[in-house]
Amino acid sequence: MNNTLPAPLDVKLMNLTASVLFVGCAALVLAAGAWWVFRYPGFAIARIVVDGDLVHNNAVTLRANVGPHLAGNFFTVDLRAAREAFEQVPWVRRAQVRREYPGGLRVQLQEQDAVAYWGPEAGSALVNSHGEVFEANVDDVEQEGLPRLSGPVGSSAEVLQIYGVLAPLFTPLGLEVSELELTGRGGWRATLDSEAVVELGGGDEQELVQRTRRFVRTLTQVAAQYGRRVDALESADLRHAGGYALQLRGVTTVSANVTRPATAVRRR
Repeated sequence: MNNTLPAPLDVKLMNLTASVLFVGCAALVLAAGAWWVFRYPGFAIARIVVDGDLVHNNAVTLRANVGPHLAGNFFTVDLRAAREAFEQVPWVRRAQVRREYPGGLRVQLQEQDAVAYWGPEAGSALVNSHGEVFEANVDDVEQEGLPRLSGPVGSSAEVLQIYGVLAPLFTPLGLEVSELELTGRGGWRATLDSEAVVELGGGDEQELVQRTRRFVRTLTQVAAQYGRRVDALESADLRHAGGYALQLRGVTTVSANVTRPATAVRRR
């Protein structure tokens, strides 16, 4: 029977020292390799390919603006940070970034599609087709005749939806909704391209549609009673139960030498 004697202490210390040296050398080699990967020019991002239907941006300016913000090389670049850098560019809504060997990045961009202005005229906010508010240079807007929407913070999608429902209702009158506002109290106010202001009141979508249809259906008849056409409308208030009140340009009542616009109420 063979009995294995314990290794002397000095032998244990030598083995431990050798193991530590081996691990240290391996770590140094790995660190040197990582440093080489970081620094080797052959692994640098040599090209950025941009895809997408670009109207307000182009691939050259995108690469020039975003390139300096890309840290690392082909293997170490943070794709999430790169995506966020592209999405910070004006008019860019979404970006997808992936590596493309050798030494390249391919970026798929989706630009904002402005469908309305948002907020006061002095602002630079726009609304896209998803009801999202974004900031951009309004001078770059190519579409003409975009409406202006406004409302409390976070209401842009709701205002856009209601605009899409109400705007077509005014078409039979030959009028367009140029502005639509959701007030802080939950009421709706429309401004037409004739500069007439229509107080639509509150309520759900169905109630708004009912009141607006009644107004559109009868306005021509009411205006004719005063010898006026639809374009003489100055303002209307649809918040009355069972009817509405309106003011027509050029229609006045005289009482005690006081002249004021006439107000008509149309009931069902």
